Amino acid sequence: MNLPRPRKIGLALGSGSARGWSHIGVIRALERAGIVPDIICGTSIGALVGAVYAAGELDRLEPWVRSLTWKSVVGLLDFKMGGGLIEGGKLVDFFRARFQDEGIARLGKPYGCVATELYSGREVWLREGPVIDAVRASIALPGLFTPAQQEGRLLVDGGLVNPVPVSLCRAMGADVVIAVDLNWDIMLKHRRVVETEKENEGPASRGALLDAILAKLRPVARGDDGGVAAIDMPSMLDVLTISLNIMQMRITQSRMAGEPADIVIRPRLDNVAPMDYHLAAPTIAEGERAAEFALPQIHDALG
Repeated sequence: MNLPRPRKIGLALGSGSARGWSHIGVIRALERAGIVPDIICGTSIGALVGAVYAAGELDRLEPWVRSLTWKSVVGLLDFKMGGGLIEGGKLVDFFRARFQDEGIARLGKPYGCVATELYSGREVWLREGPVIDAVRASIALPGLFTPAQQEGRLLVDGGLVNPVPVSLCRAMGADVVIAVDLNWDIMLKHRRVVETEKENEGPASRGALLDAILAKLRPVARGDDGGVAAIDMPSMLDVLTISLNIMQMRITQSRMAGEPADIVIRPRLDNVAPMDYHLAAPTIAEGERAAEFALPQIHDALG
């Protein structure tokens, strides 16, 4: 008598800059419920958290993440003009000094992450070689981090092509995929703006969309007479990261429509800015809340 093969659970951790600390909370909530993923895939910040989890080092990462201050975050950034604002060497050196990198093949769980080949736009699945090098390529947000160089290729953030890597989880053998979408709250926050763009396709409407979203992100200041006063312009970094988030929001929507996960966990993180890496505690807590909310659906999917 052949017993049925246990169903393999894949966890697809999405991109989202500082909102990615919520992945820690998601993993903690799943583990408490007895749900242990067999396959871990990640894009961008999801690649980083996923790699640490696959290595069995989450207990070391979480206290450090919770201890981050704005000053310590800035201290990890090595600013450089040319290819991106941040070289990324300090961050890579930090992780190399604290985590032993024996390669993706030696991780405790099957792991893969997504990057984008810069000149071709091709989606690249990184499933072998040094872990830190793979993560560095996946988090190379264009304009912010300089591209990573691997085997004669320039690689940038995987969120440009596959923000929530459900397809990679399936390809690696997952029967049930739990996806964590960090862009969903942005979708909800700007739904009216996005629907307006849909009805008025074209270059002009896309420019108006960005202007409208930036206006929503910055409160309008009113003068003493009740009129609209001048609004502080966002920083170049804000414009860059917000614009990339808008793009990833739309790509996520499209990819997940064609490659749906079995369960999607959607933390509500509209109050966490892309560079708010020092807000780990509330971000992790929201990940836990969102995962706990999804538990009944997960149990149903697992049978």
